[in-house]
Amino acid sequence: MSQTVAQDRNASQTDTKLDVELRKVFKVYNGETAVRGIDLNIRQGEFFSILGPSGCGKTTTLRMIAGFEEPTGGEVHIRGELMTNVPPYKRPVNTVFQSYALFNHMTVADNIAFGLRIKNCSRSEVQQRVSKALQLVKMESFARRYPAQLSGGQQQRVALARALVNRPTVVLLDEPLGALDLKLRKEMQVELSNLHRELGVTFVMVTHDQEEALSLSDRIAVMNAGRLEQVGSPSEIYEMPQTPFVADFIGDTNLFQARVETIYPGMLQAVTHKGLRVMVKPQDSWQQNPPNEIMVSVRPEKIHVGSLSSESSSESINAYEGKLRHIMYLGTHVHYLVELSTGDQVTVLLPNRSDRPLELHSSVKVYWSAADCLALPG
Repeated sequence: MSQTVAQDRNASQTDTKLDVELRKVFKVYNGETAVRGIDLNIRQGEFFSILGPSGCGKTTTLRMIAGFEEPTGGEVHIRGELMTNVPPYKRPVNTVFQSYALFNHMTVADNIAFGLRIKNCSRSEVQQRVSKALQLVKMESFARRYPAQLSGGQQQRVALARALVNRPTVVLLDEPLGALDLKLRKEMQVELSNLHRELGVTFVMVTHDQEEALSLSDRIAVMNAGRLEQVGSPSEIYEMPQTPFVADFIGDTNLFQARVETIYPGMLQAVTHKGLRVMVKPQDSWQQNPPNEIMVSVRPEKIHVGSLSSESSSESINAYEGKLRHIMYLGTHVHYLVELSTGDQVTVLLPNRSDRPLELHSSVKVYWSAADCLALPG
């Protein structure tokens, strides 16, 4: 469901107007570097996600855009203006926190109106803009309630309305759905995507949830240890990862450390440390000079598995015999763990069909095409 929410809708976007620019941004805490010289451009109207594991620097990056942290080095620009020493309340951004940060002693309407009253907006303007914000998040009937009387999803909507009512250039979302249960998170993903599409405001979201980033984003920046590993559309990040970290972090993959043995036109043969020979397509940038050591990545859903009597594997370059060591039933899919004759292990993810199921510990064949196999820097 959620994977269809955003289908790389701006992947071909050519508008070069930028809402946020980070130029060689560093952040150091007590001698420890949290963000290591990143360059980042976020386009107007984009839904941009910063994705990575805990401690990778993604929240620190968001806080530097918001103004809650000042960079140790480098520059932050919003709509072309340098933000050095500009406090958060003077920046054209609003932040939605995972904790929502609502005022419990105020009604929903007063929470949303708070920023407008700080700016000394007229009473009529406050009422008009609060009413519009409540309509956007479908919370009109909850205006007189207090946060404690709302569910988690309703509080999330109020936090969004409070951010949007100030008409910011950029809405910053810090793990906005992290506190919700799975079903509600899925529903809010759809609502967040629809809201972004309706408003056309730039959204910058920090998350560690790969599926959330893939389903919502126009583009994704993957961070690791304070550095940007890769920036691209969801399909580019998933189908064409540039590093082993990205391949392993985004979804599931089988990674093999291997040595390049033979170079063919548009193809490599590599051998793993346990002796498994794999045909793999090299990266375009390598041309005819690939590194000696590489990582081979193949997604579980790209691999086929069948009985030894299966004829379909005969057409595949990469076909191997092994033993079925584990079966995990996942409802819509079945997850298999196969130990190959070399001792290498592969995981396979297949749709749950009415075919005759494979038996645990039986001898099987696994096979995949060279085109579904990626060579990454070792």
